[in-house]
Amino acid sequence: MKILAPALLCLVLAACASNTASDAERDAAKEAGTASADLRLDAYHWRLVSAQDQDGQPVAALAPDAKRPLQLDFNSGRVSVSGGCNRASGRYTRDAESIGFDDMSHTLMACADRRLMELDSAIGERLHGSLKARLEGGSDAPSLLLTAANGDHLRFEGHPTPATRYGGEGATVFFEVAPQRAACSHPLIPNMQCLQVRERRYQPNGVAIKSDAAWQPLYQDIEGYTHEDGVRNVLRVKKYDVKNPPADASSVAYVLDMVVESEIVAKK
Repeated sequence: MKILAPALLCLVLAACASNTASDAERDAAKEAGTASADLRLDAYHWRLVSAQDQDGQPVAALAPDAKRPLQLDFNSGRVSVSGGCNRASGRYTRDAESIGFDDMSHTLMACADRRLMELDSAIGERLHGSLKARLEGGSDAPSLLLTAANGDHLRFEGHPTPATRYGGEGATVFFEVAPQRAACSHPLIPNMQCLQVRERRYQPNGVAIKSDAAWQPLYQDIEGYTHEDGVRNVLRVKKYDVKNPPADASSVAYVLDMVVESEIVAKK
């Protein structure tokens, strides 16, 4: 029986270990790639976290702003862009390695903040035509990397949409919100001030149905809505059922969809 010299045996064992590690790494990469490929773009809000040119330098016009993030939303074959001065939307297509963006339509607002106008222009120039696209990470913390035609790399973080978080599309309701909060009784929160709301209904042609219903306290927040004292709003809200809520929490969640009306009301 031949016995390998110690030095040669070490080389053989190292090669086996290397092959084993490579196989494991390939399997892990394959699983990660499959998981990323299975991610639905429409299940997340995609917020820009970095923008670099092909030399790795930051793109100044696309510097992320945590208070007003640039965001992509994909839904039913269309993509919308928000976070700049204007909103943009258009059709998109997706395959295993790329996302194609058609020409987009834009709202036509003028903003005093020049940076927002430059942001609109910069993202519009890059989200055009077919861009190389790569999804990374799992469903808990996905990221989307787009490579523009000029070589710029745009990285977006995925944040689950309310429909993803609550497991359904939710029901649409309209709330009229009174201009002032009012005291409301809560066993755990002393001196609580609640939003005062009443449901609004509309005819099929969009005309509001007049209602003299009494104001009711809302013992929870409306996600995405910031109330200003003295301002009456009509909100389009998504209502979601909350699965297994804590004992002291509501079984429903309300998420702002759109502000329909807004009016400054003088205090009496």
